[in-house]
Amino acid sequence: MVKIAAMGDNVVDCYLARGEMYPGGNCLNVAVYVRRFGGQSAYVGAIGKDRAGDLICTALASERVDVTRLRRLEGRTAYCLIGHHNADRIFLDFDLGVSVFTPTQEDLDFLSGFQAVHIGQSSGLDPWVAAVSSKSLLSYDFSTRREPEHRREVGPYCYLASVSGDGLDDKELAVIASELLACGPKWVLVTRGRAGAVLHSDTVSYRTPARLVEPVDTLGAGDTFIARTLLGLLTEEAPQDILRHAAEAAAATCQYYGAIGHASAIDIGNMTPEILRGAGQHGKTV
Repeated sequence: MVKIAAMGDNVVDCYLARGEMYPGGNCLNVAVYVRRFGGQSAYVGAIGKDRAGDLICTALASERVDVTRLRRLEGRTAYCLIGHHNADRIFLDFDLGVSVFTPTQEDLDFLSGFQAVHIGQSSGLDPWVAAVSSKSLLSYDFSTRREPEHRREVGPYCYLASVSGDGLDDKELAVIASELLACGPKWVLVTRGRAGAVLHSDTVSYRTPARLVEPVDTLGAGDTFIARTLLGLLTEEAPQDILRHAAEAAAATCQYYGAIGHASAIDIGNMTPEILRGAGQHGKTV
């Protein structure tokens, strides 16, 4: 069975209009989706000793994700305030809490037991991508970060480099994919929401349309696509089949609230009253 670890960001996504919070974050989501797709997975990260942290622990346990290297620290679990417009998520405010951490040698040694490790650009772990890539294949989500110098710094260590195509046209995305492939990744995945996705290699590009559904909530769809693509590449599925299955899985994610579900009532104590007052009105209207 394929074993994939995800190391980095986590968050509770707080939907103020619903009064609910959900576990999330690019890396946590990928760990959960890999397990749902039939792989073994582990999540390496840091959460607080609060109700939001309890929710994350409970969700990961129920999803059978290995949490051997999950820390619980004094301080606040990361959170993000989420609004929606026509089911598309709107990020209103956030606090990283204790989620940004320094990996230990024990963490890095733990990763050597996995075929691939996923890290996202928002995790604050760029200084360790070289060390991680020496232990396992690296999947890295550049998301909407666009600086060419960042691609040149991280790209050489990647097996799979993923990019969100939000707001960019075909020509701009082709340039980004070409620049990344020139750095060294074997594969570059470009997701474009309703416009589908493209998986690039040095020699060929594979395309798939999105599976169009009436979405409830698009949060987590891109992470779903990344997880299913990475798993498929490691199991040597045909690229066109990988993309088809990934598109179907991403569409399924859009059919429920939260990236991975597991709703709980918002823990008001997890957020400052000032932030709640500032975002509350907006949260009620989106």
